[in-house]
Amino acid sequence: MLKILGKASSINVRKVLWTCAEIDLAFELNEFGSGTPNAIDTPEFLALNPNGMVPVIQNDEGTLWESNTICRYLATRYQRVDLLPQNAMLRAQVEKWMDWQATELNNAWRYAFMATVRHSAAHQNSDAIAHSVREWNRHMAILDQRLQTTQAFVGGEQFSLADIVLGLSLNRWRSAPIAHATLPALDAYFERLSLRPGFLKYGANGIA
Repeated sequence: MLKILGKASSINVRKVLWTCAEIDLAFELNEFGSGTPNAIDTPEFLALNPNGMVPVIQNDEGTLWESNTICRYLATRYQRVDLLPQNAMLRAQVEKWMDWQATELNNAWRYAFMATVRHSAAHQNSDAIAHSVREWNRHMAILDQRLQTTQAFVGGEQFSLADIVLGLSLNRWRSAPIAHATLPALDAYFERLSLRPGFLKYGANGIA
C-alpha cells in the first residue's frame, strides 16, 4: 500500500491526498511534521528527504518527494491520462500551470500568508504585506483570465492535475484575511470544484 508521510493539514500533502481520491487509490497516512509525534529534522526522515519537508511517499517502487512530482507520478503509474494527458502538448499545458503554481503564484502569496494567517513575527512589514497582497491578487487574476477562456478547468474542458494544485491555491486565497480582487470566473470555478468529493474532503475543508 502507498504510504504518505506528512501532516493532513499541509497544503502540499493535501495535493497528494486529493490526487489519491481522484484515482481511488488506498493509502496509509503517517503524520510527520510540527505538532506531530514524528519529527522531520531527524536523521531518519532526512535520509528520505534531505530538505526536511513533507510530503514524502513510499511504495514498492521507492521513495519520492516534491508534491507536484508525486501527483504526476501517481497519475502516470495508474495510467490516469485524464489527469495527466499522454499527448505531449496537452500534457505540457497541464504541467505549465502546475509549475506556475509552484513558482510564480507561491512566491506571490508567501509573505502575506505568513503575516496574516500564520502570524509570523518575521513577516510583519506593512509595505511587504501590501505588496504581497497586490501580487497575490494579480496572479489570481491571471488564473481568472484563463478560466474565462476555458469556461471549465485550467487545462481546458477536462479536469486535470492542474486543477488539484490550483484548486488548493484558490481555497487558500479565498480563506486568507486579505482584500480580495473581484474575480467572478474564480467563483464559478470554485463551485465546479466543489462538486468533486476529493476537493470537499481535502481542498475546501476549512484549512488554508
